[in-house]
Amino acid sequence: MEAYRTGVSRWRHPVNVALHANASPGVRVANAVTGFMGSWKFIIIQTVIVGVWVLGNIWLIFHFDPYPFIFLNLAFSTQAAYAAPLILLAGNQSAARDRATLEYAAKEAAEGDTKEDDLAVRVKHIEAMLEQLTASRT
Repeated sequence: MEAYRTGVSRWRHPVNVALHANASPGVRVANAVTGFMGSWKFIIIQTVIVGVWVLGNIWLIFHFDPYPFIFLNLAFSTQAAYAAPLILLAGNQSAARDRATLEYAAKEAAEGDTKEDDLAVRVKHIEAMLEQLTASRT
């Protein structure tokens, strides 16, 4: 029920649930922005905006940024200046998630090995008991 209240799906990996619950607002914004900037929707929207900008200024529909498109270049530089740190922050978050997932998998594997060893001991005990029963019958 806790997963429902926090908005986290209950079928997500426990590491992702923990990272999502402990993420700061800055990390969440970085993940959302880089998720959008890495999408086809963003590429198409940006291509349309640049096309309208260039064609509008060449055909003099609006004339606020003539041919060398200095203002457009400034807009791209500003976008890159903000995008680069956000991409690095999202990359760091992804590396932390990968590290936590590996640690979780190692812990699960160790617990599985312990359970497997315990089952092997129990099976050997049962086999010994069966041997004693068959030996006592003959």
